[in-house]
Amino acid sequence: MGELAAAVDEAAQDHGFSGVVRIDRRGETRLARAYGHANRALVVPNTLGTRFGIASGVKGFTALTVMSLVEDGVLSLDTTARSLLGDDLPLVGDDVTVEDLLAHRSGIGDYFDEDADLDITDHVLAAPVHLLADTEDYVQVLDGFPTKFPAGERFSYCNGGYVVLALLAQRAAGTPFPDLVTERVCEPAGMSATTFLRSDELPGDAALGYLRRDGLRTNVLHLPVRGSGDGGVYTAIGDVHGFWEALFAGRIVPSERVAQMTAPVSDDPGEGRRYGLGFWLDATGDAVMLEGYDAGVSFHTRHDRAAGLTWTVIANWSDGAWPIARRIRELTAT
Repeated sequence: MGELAAAVDEAAQDHGFSGVVRIDRRGETRLARAYGHANRALVVPNTLGTRFGIASGVKGFTALTVMSLVEDGVLSLDTTARSLLGDDLPLVGDDVTVEDLLAHRSGIGDYFDEDADLDITDHVLAAPVHLLADTEDYVQVLDGFPTKFPAGERFSYCNGGYVVLALLAQRAAGTPFPDLVTERVCEPAGMSATTFLRSDELPGDAALGYLRRDGLRTNVLHLPVRGSGDGGVYTAIGDVHGFWEALFAGRIVPSERVAQMTAPVSDDPGEGRRYGLGFWLDATGDAVMLEGYDAGVSFHTRHDRAAGLTWTVIANWSDGAWPIARRIRELTAT
Protein backbone atom coordinates (compact mmCIF):
# COMPACT_ATOMS: atom_id res chain seq x y z
CA MET A 1 0.00 0.00 0.00
CA GLY A 2 2.87 2.37 0.71
CA GLU A 3 4.23 2.16 -2.82
CA LEU A 4 0.77 2.55 -4.33
CA ALA A 5 0.00 5.59 -2.18
CA ALA A 6 3.37 7.16 -2.95
CA ALA A 7 2.85 6.71 -6.69
CA VAL A 8 -0.63 8.24 -6.62
CA ASP A 9 0.54 11.09 -4.37
CA GLU A 10 3.35 11.84 -6.81
CA ALA A 11 0.96 11.88 -9.78
CA ALA A 12 -1.46 14.12 -7.90
CA GLN A 13 1.30 16.60 -7.10
CA ASP A 14 2.71 16.55 -10.63
CA HIS A 15 -0.67 17.25 -12.22
CA GLY A 16 -2.19 19.62 -9.68
CA PHE A 17 -4.95 17.14 -8.93
CA SER A 18 -7.95 18.32 -6.94
CA GLY A 19 -10.44 15.66 -5.99
CA VAL A 20 -10.62 12.15 -4.54
CA VAL A 21 -9.23 8.71 -5.35
CA ARG A 22 -10.14 5.27 -4.07
CA ILE A 23 -8.87 1.80 -4.97
CA ASP A 24 -10.49 -1.39 -3.62
CA ARG A 25 -9.18 -4.89 -4.18
CA ARG A 26 -11.35 -7.90 -3.28
CA GLY A 27 -13.44 -5.99 -0.77
CA GLU A 28 -10.51 -4.25 0.92
CA THR A 29 -9.82 -0.55 0.48
CA ARG A 30 -6.19 -0.29 -0.57
CA LEU A 31 -6.12 3.48 -1.04
CA ALA A 32 -8.46 6.38 -0.27
CA ARG A 33 -7.14 9.91 -0.68
CA ALA A 34 -8.45 13.47 -1.02
CA TYR A 35 -6.46 16.29 -2.61
CA GLY A 36 -6.88 19.97 -3.30
CA HIS A 37 -9.76 22.24 -2.44
CA ALA A 38 -13.53 22.09 -2.64
CA ASN A 39 -13.54 25.88 -2.45
CA ARG A 40 -10.31 27.54 -3.53
CA ALA A 41 -11.21 31.05 -2.44
CA LEU A 42 -12.05 29.96 1.09
CA VAL A 43 -9.32 27.28 1.15
CA VAL A 44 -11.80 24.53 2.05
CA PRO A 45 -10.09 21.15 1.51
CA ASN A 46 -11.63 18.24 -0.32
CA THR A 47 -12.31 15.23 1.90
CA LEU A 48 -13.44 11.67 1.28
CA GLY A 49 -16.92 12.84 2.25
CA THR A 50 -17.02 15.74 -0.20
CA ARG A 51 -19.73 15.55 -2.84
CA PHE A 52 -18.71 16.13 -6.46
CA GLY A 53 -20.50 16.48 -9.74
CA ILE A 54 -19.89 13.47 -11.99
CA ALA A 55 -21.36 14.76 -15.28
CA SER A 56 -22.15 11.81 -17.60
CA GLY A 57 -21.49 9.35 -14.81
CA VAL A 58 -25.20 9.74 -14.12
CA LYS A 59 -26.06 7.97 -17.38
CA GLY A 60 -25.66 4.63 -15.62
CA PHE A 61 -28.15 5.78 -12.97
CA THR A 62 -30.53 6.98 -15.69
CA ALA A 63 -30.31 3.63 -17.46
CA LEU A 64 -31.02 1.77 -14.23
CA THR A 65 -33.96 4.03 -13.42
CA VAL A 66 -35.43 3.29 -16.83
CA MET A 67 -34.74 -0.45 -16.51
CA SER A 68 -36.41 -0.45 -13.10
CA LEU A 69 -39.51 1.04 -14.74
CA VAL A 70 -39.27 -1.65 -17.42
CA GLU A 71 -39.22 -4.29 -14.66
CA ASP A 72 -42.39 -2.77 -13.20
CA GLY A 73 -44.14 -2.64 -16.58
CA VAL A 74 -44.29 1.15 -16.64
CA LEU A 75 -42.04 1.21 -19.71
CA SER A 76 -40.71 -1.43 -22.07
CA LEU A 77 -37.54 -1.51 -24.14
CA ASP A 78 -39.80 -1.30 -27.21
CA THR A 79 -41.67 1.78 -25.97
CA THR A 80 -41.29 4.48 -28.59
CA ALA A 81 -40.20 7.93 -27.55
CA ARG A 82 -43.05 9.36 -29.63
CA SER A 83 -45.67 7.57 -27.53
CA LEU A 84 -44.73 9.78 -24.57
CA LEU A 85 -43.33 12.87 -26.31
CA GLY A 86 -46.59 13.61 -28.12
CA ASP A 87 -46.02 16.74 -30.20
CA ASP A 88 -42.78 17.63 -28.41
CA LEU A 89 -39.43 17.21 -30.22
CA PRO A 90 -40.93 16.52 -33.67
CA LEU A 91 -37.51 15.77 -35.19
CA VAL A 92 -37.10 12.65 -33.03
CA GLY A 93 -37.98 9.70 -35.28
CA ASP A 94 -41.30 8.01 -34.59
CA ASP A 95 -39.58 4.60 -34.47
CA VAL A 96 -36.93 5.52 -31.85
CA THR A 97 -37.31 3.21 -28.85
CA VAL A 98 -36.19 3.22 -25.25
CA GLU A 99 -33.63 0.54 -26.11
CA ASP A 100 -32.23 2.65 -28.97
CA LEU A 101 -31.77 5.57 -26.58
CA LEU A 102 -30.13 3.44 -23.87
CA ALA A 103 -27.64 2.03 -26.39
CA HIS A 104 -26.83 5.39 -28.05
CA ARG A 105 -28.22 3.98 -31.30
CA SER A 106 -31.20 6.31 -31.69
CA GLY A 107 -29.75 8.52 -34.42
CA ILE A 108 -31.34 11.64 -32.95
CA GLY A 109 -29.52 14.96 -33.21
CA ASP A 110 -27.66 16.03 -30.08
CA TYR A 111 -27.84 19.38 -28.33
CA PHE A 112 -24.23 18.85 -27.20
CA ASP A 113 -22.52 17.07 -30.06
CA GLU A 114 -19.23 15.64 -28.80
CA ASP A 115 -17.97 15.33 -32.38
CA ALA A 116 -18.19 19.10 -32.84
CA ASP A 117 -15.11 21.29 -32.53
CA LEU A 118 -15.90 22.65 -29.09
CA ASP A 119 -13.84 23.25 -26.00
CA ILE A 120 -15.15 21.73 -22.78
CA THR A 121 -15.35 25.22 -21.25
CA ASP A 122 -17.36 26.75 -24.12
CA HIS A 123 -20.88 28.00 -23.45
CA VAL A 124 -23.00 25.60 -25.54
CA LEU A 125 -26.53 25.67 -24.14
CA ALA A 126 -29.25 27.35 -26.19
CA ALA A 127 -31.11 28.48 -23.07
CA PRO A 128 -29.99 30.39 -19.97
CA VAL A 129 -28.71 27.86 -17.45
CA HIS A 130 -30.98 29.12 -14.67
CA LEU A 131 -34.04 28.09 -16.71
CA LEU A 132 -32.96 24.42 -16.77
CA ALA A 133 -34.14 23.31 -13.35
CA ASP A 134 -36.57 20.51 -14.23
CA THR A 135 -36.36 17.78 -16.85
CA GLU A 136 -39.34 19.27 -18.72
CA ASP A 137 -37.33 22.50 -19.04
CA TYR A 138 -34.82 20.70 -21.26
CA VAL A 139 -37.30 20.32 -24.13
CA GLN A 140 -36.28 23.80 -25.32
CA VAL A 141 -32.61 22.82 -25.69
CA LEU A 142 -33.33 19.40 -27.22
CA ASP A 143 -35.54 20.76 -29.98
CA GLY A 144 -34.43 21.53 -33.53
CA PHE A 145 -31.68 18.94 -34.13
CA PRO A 146 -32.28 16.80 -37.24
CA THR A 147 -31.95 13.03 -37.22
CA LYS A 148 -28.39 11.88 -38.03
CA PHE A 149 -29.19 8.32 -39.14
CA PRO A 150 -32.01 5.74 -38.89
CA ALA A 151 -32.67 4.34 -35.43
CA GLY A 152 -30.64 1.22 -34.67
CA GLU A 153 -28.21 1.68 -37.56
CA ARG A 154 -25.08 2.35 -35.51
CA PHE A 155 -23.59 3.69 -32.28
CA SER A 156 -23.26 7.44 -31.79
CA TYR A 157 -22.86 8.79 -28.27
CA CYS A 158 -25.76 11.15 -27.61
CA ASN A 159 -26.16 13.28 -24.50
CA GLY A 160 -29.60 14.46 -25.54
CA GLY A 161 -30.80 10.89 -25.84
CA TYR A 162 -30.36 10.42 -22.12
CA VAL A 163 -32.31 13.59 -21.37
CA VAL A 164 -35.07 12.18 -23.57
CA LEU A 165 -34.92 8.99 -21.48
CA ALA A 166 -35.31 11.06 -18.31
CA LEU A 167 -38.27 12.84 -19.88
CA LEU A 168 -39.89 9.54 -20.86
CA ALA A 169 -39.35 8.11 -17.37
CA GLN A 170 -40.78 11.20 -15.69
CA ARG A 171 -43.86 11.26 -17.90
CA ALA A 172 -44.51 7.53 -17.71
CA ALA A 173 -44.13 7.34 -13.92
CA GLY A 174 -45.68 10.71 -13.09
CA THR A 175 -42.77 11.41 -10.74
CA PRO A 176 -39.98 14.00 -11.13
CA PHE A 177 -36.91 12.36 -12.62
CA PRO A 178 -34.52 13.23 -9.73
CA ASP A 179 -36.97 11.58 -7.33
CA LEU A 180 -37.09 8.49 -9.53
CA VAL A 181 -33.30 8.19 -9.39
CA THR A 182 -33.38 8.54 -5.61
CA GLU A 183 -36.15 5.97 -5.16
CA ARG A 184 -35.00 3.41 -7.72
CA VAL A 185 -31.20 3.65 -7.59
CA CYS A 186 -29.86 5.59 -4.62
CA GLU A 187 -32.09 4.22 -1.86
CA PRO A 188 -31.72 0.52 -2.72
CA ALA A 189 -27.97 1.03 -3.12
CA GLY A 190 -27.61 2.95 0.17
CA MET A 191 -26.25 6.01 -1.66
CA SER A 192 -27.32 8.63 0.87
CA ALA A 193 -24.94 11.34 -0.39
CA THR A 194 -26.09 11.15 -4.02
CA THR A 195 -28.65 13.63 -5.36
CA PHE A 196 -29.31 16.31 -7.96
CA LEU A 197 -28.17 19.52 -6.28
CA ARG A 198 -28.73 23.02 -7.66
CA SER A 199 -25.41 24.56 -8.62
CA ASP A 200 -26.48 27.96 -7.30
CA GLU A 201 -27.17 26.69 -3.77
CA LEU A 202 -24.62 24.00 -3.10
CA PRO A 203 -24.37 22.78 0.51
CA GLY A 204 -21.16 23.06 2.47
CA ASP A 205 -20.06 19.49 1.71
CA ALA A 206 -20.18 19.93 -2.09
CA ALA A 207 -17.16 20.93 -4.16
CA LEU A 208 -17.26 23.80 -6.60
CA GLY A 209 -16.29 22.83 -10.14
CA TYR A 210 -13.38 24.84 -11.54
CA LEU A 211 -12.74 25.39 -15.22
CA ARG A 212 -8.97 25.08 -15.04
CA ARG A 213 -6.14 23.82 -12.87
CA ASP A 214 -5.60 27.29 -11.42
CA GLY A 215 -7.91 30.23 -10.82
CA LEU A 216 -11.28 30.86 -9.20
CA ARG A 217 -13.66 30.71 -12.17
CA THR A 218 -16.27 28.00 -11.69
CA ASN A 219 -18.68 26.18 -13.98
CA VAL A 220 -21.83 27.76 -12.57
CA LEU A 221 -22.58 29.63 -15.83
CA HIS A 222 -21.71 26.66 -18.06
CA LEU A 223 -24.02 23.89 -16.85
CA PRO A 224 -27.77 23.61 -16.18
CA VAL A 225 -28.62 24.81 -12.71
CA ARG A 226 -29.97 21.33 -11.99
CA GLY A 227 -29.08 18.23 -13.93
CA SER A 228 -31.15 15.59 -15.69
CA GLY A 229 -30.62 12.26 -17.40
CA ASP A 230 -27.29 13.05 -19.05
CA GLY A 231 -25.46 14.72 -16.16
CA GLY A 232 -25.62 16.86 -13.07
CA VAL A 233 -25.86 14.48 -10.13
CA TYR A 234 -23.55 14.97 -7.11
CA THR A 235 -22.09 12.06 -5.19
CA ALA A 236 -19.36 11.08 -2.73
CA ILE A 237 -16.72 8.50 -3.53
CA GLY A 238 -18.01 6.07 -0.92
CA ASP A 239 -21.39 6.06 -2.65
CA VAL A 240 -19.74 5.25 -5.98
CA HIS A 241 -18.09 2.14 -4.57
CA GLY A 242 -21.28 1.17 -2.77
CA PHE A 243 -23.09 1.53 -6.08
CA TRP A 244 -20.97 -1.13 -7.78
CA GLU A 245 -21.52 -3.55 -4.91
CA ALA A 246 -25.28 -2.98 -4.92
CA LEU A 247 -25.50 -3.21 -8.71
CA PHE A 248 -23.90 -6.62 -9.00
CA ALA A 249 -25.70 -7.90 -5.90
CA GLY A 250 -28.99 -7.30 -7.72
CA ARG A 251 -30.25 -4.71 -5.23
CA ILE A 252 -31.10 -2.07 -7.86
CA VAL A 253 -32.50 -4.23 -10.65
CA PRO A 254 -32.43 -8.04 -10.88
CA SER A 255 -29.11 -9.63 -11.79
CA GLU A 256 -30.50 -10.76 -15.15
CA ARG A 257 -31.11 -7.12 -16.05
CA VAL A 258 -27.63 -6.16 -14.90
CA ALA A 259 -26.18 -8.83 -17.18
CA GLN A 260 -28.26 -7.47 -20.05
CA MET A 261 -27.13 -3.90 -19.42
CA THR A 262 -23.45 -4.80 -19.14
CA ALA A 263 -23.34 -7.01 -22.22
CA PRO A 264 -21.74 -5.36 -25.27
CA VAL A 265 -24.17 -3.90 -27.80
CA SER A 266 -21.79 -1.68 -29.76
CA ASP A 267 -18.09 -1.21 -30.41
CA ASP A 268 -16.61 2.27 -30.20
CA PRO A 269 -13.25 1.90 -31.96
CA GLY A 270 -12.43 5.57 -31.51
CA GLU A 271 -12.51 5.14 -27.74
CA GLY A 272 -11.10 1.60 -27.76
CA ARG A 273 -14.01 0.18 -25.79
CA ARG A 274 -17.58 -1.09 -26.09
CA TYR A 275 -20.97 0.07 -24.85
CA GLY A 276 -23.91 -1.79 -23.36
CA LEU A 277 -27.10 -0.18 -22.08
CA GLY A 278 -25.88 2.72 -19.96
CA PHE A 279 -22.37 1.42 -19.26
CA TRP A 280 -18.98 1.55 -20.95
CA LEU A 281 -17.22 -1.81 -21.26
CA ASP A 282 -13.63 -2.81 -21.83
CA ALA A 283 -12.80 -3.70 -25.43
CA THR A 284 -11.79 -7.23 -24.47
CA GLY A 285 -12.00 -7.66 -20.69
CA ASP A 286 -14.73 -7.79 -18.06
CA ALA A 287 -14.45 -4.27 -16.66
CA VAL A 288 -17.54 -2.05 -16.52
CA MET A 289 -17.11 1.71 -16.39
CA LEU A 290 -18.86 5.02 -15.90
CA GLU A 291 -17.27 8.27 -16.98
CA GLY A 292 -18.08 11.96 -16.94
CA TYR A 293 -16.47 15.03 -18.46
CA ASP A 294 -17.79 18.57 -18.47
CA ALA A 295 -16.80 22.08 -17.52
CA GLY A 296 -15.42 21.79 -13.98
CA VAL A 297 -15.97 18.03 -13.77
CA SER A 298 -14.01 14.89 -14.64
CA PHE A 299 -14.84 11.41 -13.37
CA HIS A 300 -13.93 7.81 -14.05
CA THR A 301 -14.91 4.71 -12.12
CA ARG A 302 -14.08 1.14 -13.12
CA HIS A 303 -15.30 -2.17 -11.71
CA ASP A 304 -13.69 -5.43 -12.77
CA ARG A 305 -15.45 -8.36 -11.12
CA ALA A 306 -13.01 -10.97 -12.43
CA ALA A 307 -10.04 -9.13 -10.95
CA GLY A 308 -11.91 -8.10 -7.80
CA LEU A 309 -10.85 -4.52 -8.51
CA THR A 310 -12.77 -1.26 -8.22
CA TRP A 311 -11.23 2.17 -8.54
CA THR A 312 -12.54 5.71 -8.89
CA VAL A 313 -11.14 9.16 -9.60
CA ILE A 314 -13.28 12.29 -9.25
CA ALA A 315 -11.89 15.77 -9.91
CA ASN A 316 -13.44 19.19 -9.46
CA TRP A 317 -11.68 20.77 -12.39
CA SER A 318 -12.31 20.02 -16.03
CA ASP A 319 -9.35 17.80 -16.95
CA GLY A 320 -8.11 16.86 -13.50
CA ALA A 321 -9.09 13.20 -13.40
CA TRP A 322 -7.48 11.92 -16.59
CA PRO A 323 -3.75 11.78 -15.74
CA ILE A 324 -4.54 10.24 -12.36
CA ALA A 325 -6.85 7.66 -13.94
CA ARG A 326 -4.15 6.71 -16.44
CA ARG A 327 -1.62 6.30 -13.65
CA ILE A 328 -3.95 4.15 -11.56
CA ARG A 329 -4.69 1.95 -14.52
CA GLU A 330 -0.95 1.41 -14.96
CA LEU A 331 -0.47 0.69 -11.26
CA THR A 332 -3.34 -1.81 -11.07
CA ALA A 333 -2.70 -3.59 -14.37
CA THR A 334 -0.71 -6.38 -12.74
